[in-house]
Amino acid sequence: MNLIIIVLDSFRQDHVSLYNQGHGPFDGVKACVTPRIDRFAEDGIVFENAYPEALPTIPIRCQLMTGQRTLPYRPWSPLHPQDITLAEILRREGYVCGLISDTYHYRAPGMNYHKGFHAYRWVRGQEYDPYVSSPTRRNLDDYVNAHYPAHWRTLVGQFLANTDAFTEEADWFPAKVVVEAVDWLKQNRGHKHLCLWVDSFDPHEPWDPPQRFDTYTDPRYTGPRLIIPMGGRASAWASEDEQRQIQGLYAGEAAFVDSCLEPLFTCLEEEGYTEDSLIILLADHGHPLGDHGKFLKGADRLYNELLKVPFIVRLPGGQSGGRRTQAIIQFHDILPTILDLLELGHNASSMHGRSFAPVLRGDRDTHHEVIITGYHEGIDRCIRDATWSYIQRPEGEPDELYHLIDDPRETRNLIDDHREEARRLSAQFGSYFRRAQSRVIKGIQGKDELASGGVE
Repeated sequence: MNLIIIVLDSFRQDHVSLYNQGHGPFDGVKACVTPRIDRFAEDGIVFENAYPEALPTIPIRCQLMTGQRTLPYRPWSPLHPQDITLAEILRREGYVCGLISDTYHYRAPGMNYHKGFHAYRWVRGQEYDPYVSSPTRRNLDDYVNAHYPAHWRTLVGQFLANTDAFTEEADWFPAKVVVEAVDWLKQNRGHKHLCLWVDSFDPHEPWDPPQRFDTYTDPRYTGPRLIIPMGGRASAWASEDEQRQIQGLYAGEAAFVDSCLEPLFTCLEEEGYTEDSLIILLADHGHPLGDHGKFLKGADRLYNELLKVPFIVRLPGGQSGGRRTQAIIQFHDILPTILDLLELGHNASSMHGRSFAPVLRGDRDTHHEVIITGYHEGIDRCIRDATWSYIQRPEGEPDELYHLIDDPRETRNLIDDHREEARRLSAQFGSYFRRAQSRVIKGIQGKDELASGGVE
């Protein structure tokens, strides 16, 4: 079978309507609606618990492309000559492999994430991509507030300069990515086996959706259009109205990306790819939108809004589709699963991940019992199963424990009441997975207790 992978950057699970069921996460901001992804999922297997093995953007692509863990030993870094990638494996097996992306980190000098692909096409100008050197023609003060420092203003200005000439929806990045993907799929249909990796940087910030999709913000709002939020405590740099405006801009961006996918899904149907291809749609991670007081990704924001992603697999002909699974998977499992389904599983024996093909076939509904994730460079770690999420914090900060079923927004820290669950989860992974030299389960009945699981 053929293989098509669609990666959407920073797409929160709760902003895909088949997951949110019409319930938005924020007061005053309506739930995001994504009818195209919803329709695609009708013949797919929808995963509720798919997690990045480590964050952010580039380590996740490494996991996806190599089937290897990155959390214990690999920071943001290029693909090395010794790395064996999906494209390199498949081209040896007779596949023609293409990569279409506007994720400019791929094409940054020396990053090498096009390694092994027969063809790759870059769409330029996203975020801070140094694409345009002339200053923006727009008034920068309309896109920042008085708290934005000079460096942050420069970043906003770069994106504005990159997009000054945009007038039609077709000018925007996800639309361009899809046009290139559709063209590649049509031009290469004659190959016996092919693999296409489509990687859209949106709905990653900046969040500046076209007017037709800017329907999630308050029309009465008169402040600046803060298309790029800042980190730190949001209350220190943005009013409540400004925060709601940013949340609405993100929802509009997500809805716009969903709309842009329509020609891609149409092409897959009309060209017959839905009958002979394994199609995977996923996000690399979500995005904090002030849920726990902060915007943007960060090593200390290991909550559902960052970790929970849409993950949908469509088998050829929609077989075994139309169902949801609670099975817990991580991104380093995806390549071994792909190879298993393509009957090339003998290529996966050296990979850290393991195939969840039995879940896709409906033979079982479990995979991992517990996972660990975080940033390689960070000290914070999140260890979770289907019920509990335990967040280990740096020394001197209280650890956190949340009941994911009763409290999916993770608002009630139960570490003092359920120390046995924190200890159980901590025991699943040793100190190899943690950057801190010593770890403790803190805040338990007023005491600090050594965490088990090989932590000294």
